[in-house]
Amino acid sequence: MRPIAKTIAYAFGIVYLVVGLVGFAVTGFGDFVGTEGHILVLFEVNPLHNIVHLGVGIALIAGAASNSAGLRGVAWTIAGVYALTGVLGFFIAGTDFNILALNTADHFLHLTTAAILVWVAAQTRVDAPAELVNA
Repeated sequence: MRPIAKTIAYAFGIVYLVVGLVGFAVTGFGDFVGTEGHILVLFEVNPLHNIVHLGVGIALIAGAASNSAGLRGVAWTIAGVYALTGVLGFFIAGTDFNILALNTADHFLHLTTAAILVWVAAQTRVDAPAELVNA
């Protein structure tokens, strides 16, 4: 595994974890799935969105702390979910389906995060187990 991929996963994990925690200072716990969230810098958040950020942060930190296969799996999974969220966000903003209170800045952030995590996953080499190589 390339150390930079692991470092990026750790950094993104810490940032998403902090954003999730700070988000609660902005939103509190009311209006849990409100489609109109509170602004955190440029991004709209609600309590559910904060929980998602916490989960993503924890998953990225755990992936970076695990072996190459773990990091690669976490990076691909979050990249896929964020790519889907980024694209769908453009269509659900302003509707009752926007339970994460997404705005345009969120869509672009999610697509950017997805692209970076695809790179992280691609840079994370998973070697075959020794018993298969020596067979």
